[in-house]
Amino acid sequence: MERLNLGLERDVFLRTLLRHLAGTLEDVVGLKEASGFVSVVGQRMGEEMNEGYKKALSLPELDREQVAQVLVDLKRRIQGDFFIIEQDDEKIVLGNRSCPFAEKVLGRPSLCMMTSNVFGFIASDNLGYAKVSLEDTIAQGSQGCRVVVYLKPSTAAQSAVGREYIRTR
Repeated sequence: MERLNLGLERDVFLRTLLRHLAGTLEDVVGLKEASGFVSVVGQRMGEEMNEGYKKALSLPELDREQVAQVLVDLKRRIQGDFFIIEQDDEKIVLGNRSCPFAEKVLGRPSLCMMTSNVFGFIASDNLGYAKVSLEDTIAQGSQGCRVVVYLKPSTAAQSAVGREYIRTR
């Protein structure tokens, strides 16, 4: 068949597939439970990515600055546009101008659990603790994302809405 201009290739297909899977889960079991399912996948992805970065860097563990750089780098590699707004011993604040899921994330907030769990796993595995707060997301209609990764169970972390991650090893 001649080459038709359908705008269909592997990347678009896979992002559309994930959008429909997330939407089906959200519709059938609800947003909270759908987010839980995506969280499990995100944790597994976080484990694999974390080990890959530590191996590539020949390090048994990453420090805070390395964790922040890894979070930005991994999103860049999958066509996100994350950047560090600020960081200190208590938190890493990241912004994002472009979601790796592109327009397919709109209206699918459960997909944001991928970011939460990947970031949370990597930060907690290397630094002991993380709480990820998705303050703004493209999925919920914001122009960009603002993600705060708290690194200590501080008063600010305790009052933030988000998920906690604690190193298990």
